Amino acid sequence: MEQIHDWIYDLLTRMGLIRATSGYWDNIMILLLIIGVTVAIDYICRCIFLEMFKRVAKRTKNQWDDLIVERKIIHKMMHIIPAVLIYVLLPFAFLAEETPVTLQLLRKLCLVYVIAVVLRFVYASLNVVLEVYNQKDVFRNKPLKGFVQILQVIIFLIGGILIISVLINRSPVSLLAGLGASAAIMTLVFKDTILGFVAGIQLSMNDMLRPGDWITMEKYGANGTVTEVTLYAVKVRNFDNTITTIPPYALVSDAFQNWRAMTESPGRRIKRSINIDMTSVCFCTPEMLERFRKISLIRDYIEFSEQDLEKYNTEYGIDGSVPVNGHRLTNLGVFRAYLVRYLRSLPEINKELVCMVRHLQPTDTGIPIELYCFSSNKEWVEYERIQADLFDHVLAIVPEFGLRVYQRVSGADVVRLAKN
Repeated sequence: MEQIHDWIYDLLTRMGLIRATSGYWDNIMILLLIIGVTVAIDYICRCIFLEMFKRVAKRTKNQWDDLIVERKIIHKMMHIIPAVLIYVLLPFAFLAEETPVTLQLLRKLCLVYVIAVVLRFVYASLNVVLEVYNQKDVFRNKPLKGFVQILQVIIFLIGGILIISVLINRSPVSLLAGLGASAAIMTLVFKDTILGFVAGIQLSMNDMLRPGDWITMEKYGANGTVTEVTLYAVKVRNFDNTITTIPPYALVSDAFQNWRAMTESPGRRIKRSINIDMTSVCFCTPEMLERFRKISLIRDYIEFSEQDLEKYNTEYGIDGSVPVNGHRLTNLGVFRAYLVRYLRSLPEINKELVCMVRHLQPTDTGIPIELYCFSSNKEWVEYERIQADLFDHVLAIVPEFGLRVYQRVSGADVVRLAKN
């Protein structure tokens, strides 16, 4: 090494680049020449290898090599070349026997730079891997970003330990042993990271949450679509276009509603009721039945029910002059039968899922008649339109059956009564 140094020194002296008596500045001149040579070599390597890789990436149909070119992954890795060359050539500028402190300091800086470049390369590579897997249908809805962030945090911790060990001339193992003694402090500092990592594993393993899911969590005011699942937060875009950020561990410790099963099912539920005034419920008279027969949806129902009731009353000798005796049709029963047939006649209602009309517990506001069915169209705007059209018809048809919808007395009702 000394002979090579002396040869370079004599060569530069003959060329007039340095002087024999200049001392320390000659070493700096040699260092600048080394840097210039390494930069030239780095430029040549970039021109050769990067261009070759770009040409190969254009010819292939794979997406990952195109992402490597777009994200400049190879470009980031090539930064190691000048640092390694300078590290190797430094003894030519600063002999260990003459300037040990300077040589050691410069070599440490080179090692720190190499570690930093490797960390940057690994960080960018993990992001490319995440992009590649997100483009695949199997992994598109998996919360992979949280796991990638965990790997990035671990890699940066390892890189930080290596950099500190290089600067203070200590073994990385001894630094790790020292960190073990302060595990309680580290746990407190990285509490959110640890909780987020554990919660991410639970959410992924149990398939509780995916990007694109519609979730509702009233505690955090979240009601919208999951846009991102990271190590520290789950971002939800609400339907008013605001963003709600929820800690991942909150989704494991607290209850939230995921509407994914509804979106994957063949229908979206319609479950709404109207209140019927109980004083308007009565037995059907012959005139009412004659009028109901003109309704095409329940014509068969009226005829079949009358025959069945007449047969029953005749068989048991029931006196029909008293309305309370025997079985009779009511206007509310005919109304329910009409609603069931009307729901099944609508093309927007899924016929394979539950479709019924039922009574709920009567209250002081009337008897609730609930329509329970499923809309085939699950898109929000269309779903609301179908539901609104359905109840528009229901409210309009109620008087045709001699029924009244219960409604609290309003100021307009009082004014009308006063005028009358």
